[in-house]
Amino acid sequence: MPLLGRHILSSEQFERGDLDQLFALADRLRPAARGLASCRVLEGAVLASLFFEPSTRTRLSFESAFAKLGGSVISTSSGDATSVSKGESLADTSRVVSGYSDVLVVRHPAEPALREFAGATRVPVINGGNGAGEHPTQALLDLYTLERECARLGTPLDGRRIALVGDLRHGRTVHSLVRLLSLYRDLTLVCVSPAALRMPADLLALCAARGHRVEETDRPDTGLRNADVVYATRLQRERLGGESPEYGEEFRITGALVDACCHEGTVLMHPLRRDTRPGAIDLDPDLDADPRLAVFRQTDGGVAVRMALFASVLGVAEEAVAALRPAGWYRPEQIGVQDAPFHRVRDLDGAGPEAAVR
Repeated sequence: MPLLGRHILSSEQFERGDLDQLFALADRLRPAARGLASCRVLEGAVLASLFFEPSTRTRLSFESAFAKLGGSVISTSSGDATSVSKGESLADTSRVVSGYSDVLVVRHPAEPALREFAGATRVPVINGGNGAGEHPTQALLDLYTLERECARLGTPLDGRRIALVGDLRHGRTVHSLVRLLSLYRDLTLVCVSPAALRMPADLLALCAARGHRVEETDRPDTGLRNADVVYATRLQRERLGGESPEYGEEFRITGALVDACCHEGTVLMHPLRRDTRPGAIDLDPDLDADPRLAVFRQTDGGVAVRMALFASVLGVAEEAVAALRPAGWYRPEQIGVQDAPFHRVRDLDGAGPEAAVR
């Protein structure tokens, strides 16, 4: 496979064919991701999960994906808990830990850090987020979710109108997502942000060069109008460096705003974490019962996508599918009480785990 043995550092590495192949594999591994099947194809393999920034979803999603393929995980969740805090170089840390493991997942606040890790070892290194730079696997799971949402609604992703809202300057998830979206056809990308938080110009130029329409506005009520997809991002306060950009109440994405501007088939997405505290300017909790809200379908799908990525990078994709066995443990039909009626643990056609792994 084209991903065999490769470092996964940037969404720039992927071509459209890579995405199609990866997402097809994720579909086949979804029964194991959802707890309907087991797979032991990576039994004996070790993932080193090195997070130098706080993380809940990304770290646990990677670790869950590796474990569901039968592998083991060693991890650290703080830079203060590593020898880097005592002066060890990132290159030394990478070389040492790669001797203990078969693949590394790394998150680091410095944008160049991932390439330093990758340059010190031949063990595959996967980017779990590097500063304000990129988050390629988040973009993969976002795009996987978006493709599946469009399929559920009976529309192709090509030709859609996509509103990207919030801190587009510092949001590494949206940077990676735009690069992958540029591989599709005939999109309209509407960038909705204050002037100080605009999308980097090179990303806008990339999309325009590939034939997409690009619009910019600082008014959410305008930017969300007739959007097929709304991808909201939070204000990245930890990356502002003392800046205080104007970020007003109008950037709170509420049910009333969505109802006024969007249609019944609009897909609402967010990479999470979102700020749900009273008065927070983010994707509002009053949308939690709205079936258009796909954020938890995003997080659930992330396990399948990361399973597919591990299987591809480590060269066991075909073996992983062949190794699927029906699980014997209990799984509820729905995980959350507010999940959309169509978002079931089992496949949408109602097939059980035995059918899923035949």
